Amino acid sequence: MPAVSASSDSRKSLRTPSTSGRGKTAVVTNGFVLAFAAGILTFGLAMPASADTVGATSATVTLQGGVLAITVPTAAGNLGTQANSVGGGTISGSLGQVQVTDARSAAAGSGWVASVISTAFTPPAGPAIPASAVGYTVGPITKVGTATYTANNPANLTGVAPALTATGITGDNSATWTPMINVAVPGGFAAGVYTATITHSVV
Repeated sequence: MPAVSASSDSRKSLRTPSTSGRGKTAVVTNGFVLAFAAGILTFGLAMPASADTVGATSATVTLQGGVLAITVPTAAGNLGTQANSVGGGTISGSLGQVQVTDARSAAAGSGWVASVISTAFTPPAGPAIPASAVGYTVGPITKVGTATYTANNPANLTGVAPALTATGITGDNSATWTPMINVAVPGGFAAGVYTATITHSVV
């Protein structure tokens, strides 16, 4: 059978009518007909998973129970000076700021007592002024929180004596005061510097 060769005319592109509005092209090349359909080329890209724009982190804080505490001056210095006299006299001076803080979150109706004691006022030589002659005056009280405060104002600091009492407490509270120390100096005592230690406590 003789070989069939395509003529130059058979390599023409033949456009067929389109019934859908898109043209179809047929190309005859070396005896083969290649058909192309003109259309819209589409492709898709995989989108990443939706990213979070808000992140929440839980956190905690720990609050420990507070305490009942008292702060006092480390040194009051000289409470006062007077000349010796036959009848004696009283020397009074500020001890400095005393403060009780109560952060126990105590139950309603609780309370505390701040107490004070003193040693004798002792000179370098000779008799001392006894603690029984030392008195304590609370004075004005700065209050924080709910409580009723009573100044006891002890007149004798030989033993531990209540100085300030708090009752009817509700929650945390504090009291701050600047007490006066009153020293009754007997007549006939020698001139000199008399020293004592005054100690506070709270329960």
